[in-house]
Amino acid sequence: MANIVDYVKKQFNDLDNLPFNPVDSLVLSQFAYIRFDAVFKNKKEDQKLYVKDMLRADLFDKLLKDVWAPKENNELLYAIAANPRFRELEMVHYVNKHDNQTEKQFSAVTYFLPDNIIYIAFRGTDSSIIGWKEDFNMSFAMPVPSQDEALAYLNMIAEKYEGKIMVGGHSKGGNLAIYASMFTSDQIKKRLIAIYSHDGPGFQREVFEGKEYQSIAQLIKKTIPQSSMIGMLLEYQDNHAIVKSKGFWFMQHDPFLWEVNETDFLYQTHLTNGAVYTNKTIHQWLRSSTAAERELFVDTLYEVIKSTNAQTLGDLGDNIIQDGKNILAAIKDVDDKTKSFIVQTLKDLAALSFKNLLPNKKNKGDEDETEDIDDN
Repeated sequence: MANIVDYVKKQFNDLDNLPFNPVDSLVLSQFAYIRFDAVFKNKKEDQKLYVKDMLRADLFDKLLKDVWAPKENNELLYAIAANPRFRELEMVHYVNKHDNQTEKQFSAVTYFLPDNIIYIAFRGTDSSIIGWKEDFNMSFAMPVPSQDEALAYLNMIAEKYEGKIMVGGHSKGGNLAIYASMFTSDQIKKRLIAIYSHDGPGFQREVFEGKEYQSIAQLIKKTIPQSSMIGMLLEYQDNHAIVKSKGFWFMQHDPFLWEVNETDFLYQTHLTNGAVYTNKTIHQWLRSSTAAERELFVDTLYEVIKSTNAQTLGDLGDNIIQDGKNILAAIKDVDDKTKSFIVQTLKDLAALSFKNLLPNKKNKGDEDETEDIDDN
């Protein structure tokens, strides 16, 4: 079945003939994961480059350094730079920031589409451990540093350029797109025409009930895979579309495994039974724990990961196996409930790390997980 790379390889209709759709949003959001630092280096802040300018064979090592799924991103880079639907799109204001002290991982880039439309893509969680730490911080804190950065970035782009605005991102990038849209000015909100969140984590319940969220709720286009975990974290709303994925369990967060046809995703009506159970368990834990308890869990998990000396997600799988004794020692004084969540989270992160290290490995089908649940 086709994925976003196949879509980019075959869909040659320009944006005037085939309007922008959710697959285009995921393509641009995934493209934003590539490390464009070397291409934009020494360029003026507002200097525009074309998508096709990113195809730099002499910089491939830097463009794909520590990028999630390097093989697939390499294919996407070639395909998008050659495709008439995307290659002439202009890109500007690429930023990429990491700060271990403030626990921040933030990156964004702006694309210019036809009809005076701007698309802002916020990068999701990259392979850095600090990026995952910031994600977990969302369970007890708002705003986290990247959310502040996203709001400032949206305001800056809106001030510099006229036109309608779309924002989007995959994973944490989807959360940032919604957060920035919620808290920007009413004047900028009037220019927003779509907010895309591709399996992005949500917010605590009071945020969904607040006036800021309600003011932009009708613009949100959220997509999640059928066994979504990341996109269902802190998610108390049902306004999402469920996409078929070839991935197994946690691997479904990988956008290269989402299934597409000629002009859209392939959709399902329900999450899998396993996803429903897991998400219910996580939500029960979140509801029954205080912010201080959630912070303790996140900080303990981070200390456990640090004990493995892993710097990126790619390091984590091997290091977990090698440092098993250190990990057990680090969590020996944690209560059983928290310990269980830490162990399961480490397993999921390790699974992601092996996917990153073995990009050519085929994922086991999700046949056992994909039974529809009853409406009742």
